[in-house]
Amino acid sequence: MAYFIDRKNLQKKSLDRKIPTTMATQHPDNAAPPYWKGNQDPFISTLDEIEECYRSYIDIGCQEYMWDWEGKYVDEGVVEKLFSTYYDYFKDNQIGKDIFLTFRLPNIWYEKEYRIARAYIGILTFEDLARDLHLKTPPVFEVILPMTDEGQKMLYLQQTFRKIAKLKNQVFDEEGTVKDSSYLQVIPLVEGVSELTASRKILHDYVDLHDREYSTKPLYLRPFIARSDPALNAGIVPATIAAKVALSEYYKFEEETGIPVFPIMGVGSLPFRGGLSPWNVPHFIEEYPGVRTVTVQSAFRYDYPQEDVREAITLLNRSLPGAVPLAYTPEEVKAGERLAEIFSDHYRKTIEEVADVINRVSSRIPPRRERKLHIGLFGYSRGIGQKQLPRAIGFTASLYSLGIPPELIGTGRGIAQAIREGLGDHLSLFYRRLKDDMQDAGNFLNKENLEFLAAEDQAWRTVKEDIDLIEDFFKITLGPVTIEHYLHRNFVSSIYFLMQEEKDFSEYLLNAATLRRSLG
Repeated sequence: MAYFIDRKNLQKKSLDRKIPTTMATQHPDNAAPPYWKGNQDPFISTLDEIEECYRSYIDIGCQEYMWDWEGKYVDEGVVEKLFSTYYDYFKDNQIGKDIFLTFRLPNIWYEKEYRIARAYIGILTFEDLARDLHLKTPPVFEVILPMTDEGQKMLYLQQTFRKIAKLKNQVFDEEGTVKDSSYLQVIPLVEGVSELTASRKILHDYVDLHDREYSTKPLYLRPFIARSDPALNAGIVPATIAAKVALSEYYKFEEETGIPVFPIMGVGSLPFRGGLSPWNVPHFIEEYPGVRTVTVQSAFRYDYPQEDVREAITLLNRSLPGAVPLAYTPEEVKAGERLAEIFSDHYRKTIEEVADVINRVSSRIPPRRERKLHIGLFGYSRGIGQKQLPRAIGFTASLYSLGIPPELIGTGRGIAQAIREGLGDHLSLFYRRLKDDMQDAGNFLNKENLEFLAAEDQAWRTVKEDIDLIEDFFKITLGPVTIEHYLHRNFVSSIYFLMQEEKDFSEYLLNAATLRRSLG
């Protein structure tokens, strides 16, 4: 039986730093323009991100901001610009002490090394600048490694950073004159379902390597659980199960090693991408006890009333640190892995067959950031089987724009098979609010569009089967309920008909996204 972990008796090493709870990110999922842009343009340029970073701290109370070097263009002088433009604020709210700026680096096993080298140099020179201004040093000391699948890769970042730091000191005759800050904290971002369920081994391997390299173990770890990409690749239920298993495994690692863990989870506003919006913070905390930091993405910050956003950030900052983590037994983990296989098989087969329709819609999704071609689990683009797909936000936006939320695909058939295999109780154990998420996503279902698509393609008929099974199992009716839901249904009906006529439907796509308060 799953159990809550008592951490009171765990002997902790004292940390000389604050662990932030809310991390603002640059994920381009907002439908509405940022409140701080006077021109009402929802596109956020690289230059805008300096202002955005500052606003995330001062206006809504985020404690951390992710500066993203992966898959997008980036302002490399971020700390210098923040200090020069808002010095009085950062003098009283010091980066690296009171609030935090954390780089998400490119994964050099998928992308050329020149970008990570520029990030390293920035981190080192920002330290010099902060020292000259008599501010906390170093202001940036922690980085995120995307697609982490080996502990060795975490250590490799630390080793290469230390080499660059020593070279800088030698070239500029700084050896012995300044404090050695060549140690870089690394946050492993784990992005696949199978990688997440096995990620305790990654942490153990890293600790062993770290001990050999530095003759000591790390003071703490902040393992980062991806929630969007696992959903894109396997569906909502496997992504949720993998996240819950990973949380459990991290706290078991803490018990085994005595090294404190502070898990991060990357979540969007719609259920498919994690389901954290300003209006459902208590539900999120109930579903994912043990998360210590959450991402607060663009839709969360810009598609809801600003006062609601501030209150939600305050609630997260107050509540997450005290939530008691949940742990699963080995037998339960095994059952969870089987459930993930069941739901993933149904989901992936259908998505591969309807990928062409998804890509037709995604071509009309408006950009929100200056992104480069993304690097991910499938090379330079996302994909399932032989089909290429848009990234998670575009993928989610495309299906919602058709009136067929991705949360529903494969889920009904997965529930039916789970029950046949005697895993119904385990499904409830791993996904407490599955019914609520099906209802929330199902409010945006357009059954008429699905009928049209199913008349031409067997794959969409399997989605109809999913709908019937979900409604029967939970004794609910999926479809619009509020005025906003009905208006959304009307917009996505127009999208379908315009797409059939090969006419532009961009305006309707944006109107629908505005109503559901997230692009994707």
